[in-house]
Amino acid sequence: MTLVLRQSRKPERAPALRLPQFLMPAEAGLPALVVAAAVLFGGLPFLRLLLAAVAPGWQLAPAIAVEALTSRAAVAATLHTLDTSFFSALGALAIGTVTALALGVTDVRGKRPLAFGFVFSMMIAPQVAALAFLSLLAPNSQVLMLLGLAPEPGTTNPLLGRGGIILVMALHHAPLVAITLWTGLRSIPHSLVEAAQMEGAGPATITARIVLPVLRPQLIAAGLIAFVAGVGNFGIPALLGLPVNYLTLPTLIYRRLSSFGPESLPEAAALALLVGMVAALGILAGMVVSRRRGGKVEIERPLEPYWRLGPARGLVTAALCLLLAVKLCLPFAALLSEALTPALGVPLTWHSLTFDKFAEVLFRQAVTIRAFWNSFWFAATAAALLSLGSIAFAYGLERRMGKLRRAAELVVELPYALPGVVLAIACILLFLRPLPGIGISLYGTPFIILFAYLARFLPLALKAPLAAMAQIEAHHEEAARLDGAGLWQMLRFIVAPILAPAAAVSALMVFLIAFNELTVSALLCSSGTETLGVVLFSLKEAGLAGEAAAIAISASAVILAAMLLLDLLGRRLPPNVLPWRI
Repeated sequence: MTLVLRQSRKPERAPALRLPQFLMPAEAGLPALVVAAAVLFGGLPFLRLLLAAVAPGWQLAPAIAVEALTSRAAVAATLHTLDTSFFSALGALAIGTVTALALGVTDVRGKRPLAFGFVFSMMIAPQVAALAFLSLLAPNSQVLMLLGLAPEPGTTNPLLGRGGIILVMALHHAPLVAITLWTGLRSIPHSLVEAAQMEGAGPATITARIVLPVLRPQLIAAGLIAFVAGVGNFGIPALLGLPVNYLTLPTLIYRRLSSFGPESLPEAAALALLVGMVAALGILAGMVVSRRRGGKVEIERPLEPYWRLGPARGLVTAALCLLLAVKLCLPFAALLSEALTPALGVPLTWHSLTFDKFAEVLFRQAVTIRAFWNSFWFAATAAALLSLGSIAFAYGLERRMGKLRRAAELVVELPYALPGVVLAIACILLFLRPLPGIGISLYGTPFIILFAYLARFLPLALKAPLAAMAQIEAHHEEAARLDGAGLWQMLRFIVAPILAPAAAVSALMVFLIAFNELTVSALLCSSGTETLGVVLFSLKEAGLAGEAAAIAISASAVILAAMLLLDLLGRRLPPNVLPWRI
């Protein structure tokens, strides 16, 4: 009997003795993995870039960087970058603010479709937007012919050069401003509006004297975001500036690398460092503004639309539809007509309409077919890996990092916050030589593009899981610990099922942006690893505008399908994860 009792006690004591020994390595391992990933994707590439700029060949030589930065071409490109970024940010701020207020505080009709279309115009690639506007204002534009506004044949496209870059970037970045302001509007308590209404204030007075002053930090932050986006934009200045030799810093780096190859890497590193410094100033200014917003306000009831438009409701709705038509519908109509005509200058009729260019780029040309598959697999692989890793990463940041969380987040956000050209140069420098212990160089292989995508889009993949993780009660984990579950078991059976919808949305968001990416892949691709953005740019440079238009339309259709799928999944997500669901 005594023997039986001793045997029955052993299983009860064993978990209590082994539990701390089992959990301790895992508890320490997850924060270590988070820090290692942050250093690998965020810290190491930019440290290598800094070393290459000031110490090329591992020998301290800052004079080379100074000479590169003070050259006539670099100074001109810097001035062009600041000029186009500043004025396009002002334009984006004006357009985005009016749109955000019209959709956020009024009772205008069709808010959800209008917001969806507005955000979709930003999700398409910058080079596609530039190509669409070039097609719209070209002398042979089918849309302008239909409206009776077509210029004389041989007329120079008015979008080429500084003015066109500013206009297209302002329209393309306006949704960034609107999204930032929609977030700010949600932080305004409706009680402020009600108090003003009780004092007899009208909607215009409330907007001018209450809403806009409260939104001042968000307005400044939105303008800075648009400015930083303009500094790093490559697709629009490449298509609108390179044909007339109007260079910005990203296009100057591209031209130097494409002309001189790896020999120009020290100069390219210095220029990339300059781009990063300009963008970093904008980012730091935005952080300072956000810190000066003051303490948090307890909001019992968020701001609701308070401006009843009455008879002007249809007019405001029509104005927003007109903006969307100018920003999205008319340029894409011109792009589609260019893809459907058999040759340049042939009027589009039922007899001349042909799908031959779509068939050419989708089924016949090996390079375009390969580019579609490359873009799909790069984007899908990065999305899948990041969505899986984001679950453990979000849990580690939310529950295990403590005071180190903010530092880890800042390092992780570097590749996404800074322009893509900076990350591309950093990756080239990091992987140009064979890896230690392996003897294989990743440069010129698909893996360097995949690494760059993982580094660049990790912050985007973390957004939804972090928002969902913040809403999970800690008692789920405590119950799992009492049952003897280890950290990885808890992640697999408790945290992962709860975060799975948010991780799936993160995967789709990463796929949306990575599928049409150009800035990073333009500098990292080689023969056989071309992406859609690179092939589109090459076709346009070669004078094959119709084929480039067919690729742009096909790629945009994929983005639209992914956004519609995201919208369907949006009902199962935490609020405000999808920017167009206002």
